[in-house]
Amino acid sequence: MSGSIALLGWSLPAIETARRMGRDHVVVSFAEFEPYALQHDIPFVAWNFGSWNEQSNALQLRELLAPHGVDVAIPLFEETVEWAGALNSLLRDDPRLLGRSYLFRNKAIMKRKALLAGFRVGLFEEVHGVEQVRQFMKRLNEANLQLPGEEDAWVHLKPFSAAGTVGHKLLRTQADIDARLVPEDFPCLVESHLPGKEFSCEAFIHQGKVRFLNITEYVKLGYSNFVPAGPELEARRDRIMAATEDLARSFGIEYGMLHPEWFLTEDDKLSFGEVACRIPGGHIFELIETAHGFDPIEALILCSDPNVTEEEIAAFFPDDAGGRGTWAGSVMVYPKPGHVSRLEIPEELKEDPFFESHTLISPSEHKVPEGREGFGNHYGTVFFRGDDPDRMRDLLVHYQDTDFFQ
Repeated sequence: MSGSIALLGWSLPAIETARRMGRDHVVVSFAEFEPYALQHDIPFVAWNFGSWNEQSNALQLRELLAPHGVDVAIPLFEETVEWAGALNSLLRDDPRLLGRSYLFRNKAIMKRKALLAGFRVGLFEEVHGVEQVRQFMKRLNEANLQLPGEEDAWVHLKPFSAAGTVGHKLLRTQADIDARLVPEDFPCLVESHLPGKEFSCEAFIHQGKVRFLNITEYVKLGYSNFVPAGPELEARRDRIMAATEDLARSFGIEYGMLHPEWFLTEDDKLSFGEVACRIPGGHIFELIETAHGFDPIEALILCSDPNVTEEEIAAFFPDDAGGRGTWAGSVMVYPKPGHVSRLEIPEELKEDPFFESHTLISPSEHKVPEGREGFGNHYGTVFFRGDDPDRMRDLLVHYQDTDFFQ
């Protein structure tokens, strides 16, 4: 019999899914959400995920959760992954679970683990200052047999533990290193540029087996994607599944989900980018629900629980992992730098049969700054649904470059 689940992080869709399932649950999140939780009868424990010390650690949190009968902790966001690992290591008396969670929270350790497991990865180093980044680029240039006047090897700089593209800087030249890096960037990871088509997987895992694998096609990283992937990637499903199963086995993941990002090169080789073990960004869960017809949050809850039976898992997931002939896509809208004062939705978009909905709202007049790191803040999302992956891709390419804000 399954006990209560702890949802680490604030997510109304996750709360609504747990309620619909009739699953006992408690939300663990920052204190500012407590008034809302009390008002809406949501079981709640206030916790500061940014503080880990003698007075604020997994032992104390376990004691706070004891009255709720929690036996499974589920991380919803990047910042809660190691807390879930620590709690589950206590709840299941398995100290390795905490160590495994650190594999996902430190990109350098993650890359090292993937390398030891035999995956194809780029060259990477941990760096502590600008000069080390400069030397890393120099060594890449030497390895690439660069001649005078040729462009430098690209270097990606990433924080150890940030989610998605937060803090990610692409350095194309030695001049970029001097112009764009600041002391707050360090320490961090630097890595070589991986060539190829980037895509992600969402693998739901129970008892160490991948029970459902979605492949998400990235049209433009951080801007647009669709589910399931188009025919080119889906044709490689068996190989992608085998690599994802190897990844789960190598990282010791028995329950929950993995969200790896891969690169497929022109010569048909698969390279490992990085991996997370929480809900993906980019509205991917919403797209999965539209395209595949099941609630992926419910799938996450079921797969995170060792007490859920084989029969329950088998009955939940559809057999058609490659999709039902429906594709769902989204474009995250980022306004161009300059003054914006109004929202303009093109008539052609409203009339397009693939257009489903949008979350764009008219802005108050303000200035969008130049030189934003990463992608800045998106101002909403446009959602599409249709029966042709090629047309879906073309629509996303078109609307990711459309200026919705004037």
